Amino acid sequence: MKDNNKRTDGRSYNDIRPIKITFDALGYADSSVFFELGETKVLVSITLQQQVPQFLKGQRVGWLSAEYSMLPCATQQRTTRESSQVQKNSRGVEISRLIGRALRATVNLEKLGERSIIIDCDVLQADGGTRVACITAASLALECAIHRWVEAGILEENIFKEHIAAISVGIVNGISHVDLSYIEDSQADADFNIVITKSEKLIEIQGTSERTPVSWEQFEIIKNLALDSLRKIFDLCLLESKKNLEKREKKLLYSIQQNTSSMGPINKTPFFSLSNRISK
Repeated sequence: MKDNNKRTDGRSYNDIRPIKITFDALGYADSSVFFELGETKVLVSITLQQQVPQFLKGQRVGWLSAEYSMLPCATQQRTTRESSQVQKNSRGVEISRLIGRALRATVNLEKLGERSIIIDCDVLQADGGTRVACITAASLALECAIHRWVEAGILEENIFKEHIAAISVGIVNGISHVDLSYIEDSQADADFNIVITKSEKLIEIQGTSERTPVSWEQFEIIKNLALDSLRKIFDLCLLESKKNLEKREKKLLYSIQQNTSSMGPINKTPFFSLSNRISK
């Protein structure tokens, strides 16, 4: 592999696309993140419900599930809106389950009580890597939501364990590439989606050979390429998460100062009045 092996968008084989993160893109969600990975744009929101699935009732343990869907015009050719289909899109169901599995590994559900965390992932624009973008964005949004639930008194303690992130890697024309665009993904000899924790423990690997079987030597290159890229993603995402946390703490401090003026304290619940909307 050579560093001058440029791709269609000018990147080298080991370059990820530009990432842009916007917190609280939705006002009514407990937390939301608008995540841009190149031309792929996803919106992830977090809500908390005071119930669990039937199979968990009475067990004093919580649940987390995810729903993934694409807007009709997220791709160049319009797709049918899922709500108008008789049967759910099998791809959407499979990705929803992947996101749910991955994020359940990041929270202590035993300390959530009989509540359910719902993660809604909507793809606004798709150019490859939508599922990995959703997983990475969901981890950021989930940490933010849990922090707010603790501050609002909804949860007694922080149940967030560790950040996770995901990346796509593949073999295109015999060369391993990271963060595949749609064009690259459609031409790949093999492609993988890799999900890991910040401490580099493996959550899940999805992968298949489309044309040519992958040797273990090639897989080792793919693994190392994914790890190097995910380290960069973690550094960027956690920096943005820290900035967002500091910004919210400053707003909370200002709110407290305002409420403890000469007129006396005013009982005010910050952060979208979560405790007013969700009973403890």
